[in-house]
Amino acid sequence: MRTHQIAALLTGALLLTGCGSGQIGDTGGAATDPGNERLVLITGMRGEPFYVSMECAAEAEAAAQGYELNAQAPERFEQAEQSQILGSAISTRPGAVIIAPTDDQALAAPLRQAKNNGIQVVEVDTALADRSIAVSSLSSDNYAGGRLAARTLAELTAGRPGSVLALNTKAGTSTTDARVAGFEDEIREHHPHLTLLPSQYTDNEPATAAQVVSATLGAHPDLVGVFGSNLNTGEGAATALANAGRSGDVPLVGFDASPKQVEDLRNGRVQALIAQDPARIGREGVRRAIAAIKGEPVERETKTPMIALTRDTMDEQSEFFYRSRC
Repeated sequence: MRTHQIAALLTGALLLTGCGSGQIGDTGGAATDPGNERLVLITGMRGEPFYVSMECAAEAEAAAQGYELNAQAPERFEQAEQSQILGSAISTRPGAVIIAPTDDQALAAPLRQAKNNGIQVVEVDTALADRSIAVSSLSSDNYAGGRLAARTLAELTAGRPGSVLALNTKAGTSTTDARVAGFEDEIREHHPHLTLLPSQYTDNEPATAAQVVSATLGAHPDLVGVFGSNLNTGEGAATALANAGRSGDVPLVGFDASPKQVEDLRNGRVQALIAQDPARIGREGVRRAIAAIKGEPVERETKTPMIALTRDTMDEQSEFFYRSRC
């Protein structure tokens, strides 16, 4: 299939509209001071363009509404460090904590403590397994994104049989777990010419992702495709394929649109990117937090749109490129 045909297929298939669950979040827990105009945003990792884009939009929205936003993040995508940041944030008694939990289990206890102390909790990007804590959750439809990534990769292989590899980050990360699950289900159910290799965890490190892909190329010479389930896995996979002289020969579908990934898409090291809309998540996260502080009903769960970026379409869809600074 030609590049422009693939681009048209991807754009039509992956352009999803934001949707709500139809449920209204429970603003229960201890009473929140409706006049509390202090918000805390805790993202998953400092300096990562997805979270930078979210933070920039959240800061702009908070300022526009007259609220103070204190944005913080761990240096690495680590539960222990994020827990320390969260503990300090709770002690300042903000009106709401807007957070991308780095672990869907371990962050439940401190966030429940926050709720019980009258601090509203809004989840952005990632979410806890326990749905009784947060008043609202906003993220991309990650399972659907994984399925669409699999369809994309199947098209890029043009019917060539062989093995495909999905790269995950860390066990317990709700977003990438859902993407990989969707990818694997789609391959198993609809693409019998492709053989799934066991998914590999990369500790969310590009260097580790590169090592995994390099080892897989050696162990499985029939490798015909790779799915990088987030920014770091995609960047690492692109590096490994380029170093092996296999860019394009082994198609790579990435998730996210960091400046480096966009560059890789433009120069052919990546064949497609599934971009999220972190700015929308950041803006809406602030709006939900403010509504919850005021005791207004908020929607419990919302999925934000994704779009496929290809080399042919990327420039006309540049608003989906992630930012490295505000």
